[in-house]
Amino acid sequence: MSPRLFYRTVAIAEAVTWTLLITGMLLKYVGNAGGLPVLIAGSIHGFVFITYALTAVLVGVNQRWSVKRIVFAVFTAIVPYATIPFDIWLDRNRQLEGVWRKTATDDPRDHTWVSKLLRWFLNHPAILIALFVVGIIVIMSVFLIVGPPGGWK
Repeated sequence: MSPRLFYRTVAIAEAVTWTLLITGMLLKYVGNAGGLPVLIAGSIHGFVFITYALTAVLVGVNQRWSVKRIVFAVFTAIVPYATIPFDIWLDRNRQLEGVWRKTATDDPRDHTWVSKLLRWFLNHPAILIALFVVGIIVIMSVFLIVGPPGGWK
């Protein structure tokens, strides 16, 4: 799977889960369906939100985005549906083109510690996937311990 397809798939999934969450909130507050719809949709959305954030970092580093662009990519997940126009902008500006950078080139940027670490993980996909999944689980667990955003005080 190319960086473009990976990023686009997760960006679209993040937008879809916004729809689930908004629907769950409508069911709870307008339809008097109780908290279960928000609990289910919120959990799914939270999982995909974290996945999107980690995907934006991984793809951003691979595509040599600036730190500012990577942070902005993660920020787009906070605004409902913003990952879609940002994905379209990235695509139109050729920011998602290319393959995974598994080998070094003569480019001096390929010899930084970040690029070397990225290449190592890309050449050990089982470890990268395991670390990605563990990262999602750890972040999700922390968020569950802290509680929902409305309860932060």
